[in-house]
Amino acid sequence: VQLQASGGGLVQAGGSLRLSCAVSGRTFSRYGMGWFRQAPGKEREFVAAIRWSGRWSHSPYYTNSVKGRFTISGDNAKNTVYLQMNSLKPEDTAVYSCAARLGGPYNSGSYYYADVYHYWGHGTQVTVSS
Repeated sequence: VQLQASGGGLVQAGGSLRLSCAVSGRTFSRYGMGWFRQAPGKEREFVAAIRWSGRWSHSPYYTNSVKGRFTISGDNAKNTVYLQMNSLKPEDTAVYSCAARLGGPYNSGSYYYADVYHYWGHGTQVTVSS
């Protein structure tokens, strides 16, 4: 499985970006997709996750700081997962990476942990200026 993240860039505070994560390789009947971010000098942080088990879950997971501003979604026809980011803030500045977790469904809380994901893509830089 290969993951390719794209869509990052420089945006002013209050602006929007949409990140894409293209998935290629084997397909699976059940899996989860997550977005994580890492700012300079900080640990990697969970952002959002969504599960696939024949259809995309209607109850994705978000870290509190992005709830109401970010939306994770998937398009299985395009093998792509998106992260729509609105009302961006300078503190959203980070390298954003997507990850895939095979199988499931698992305990909902476990999707917040990077260690449970099996595949990772290279990150894409998001910079929000004030």
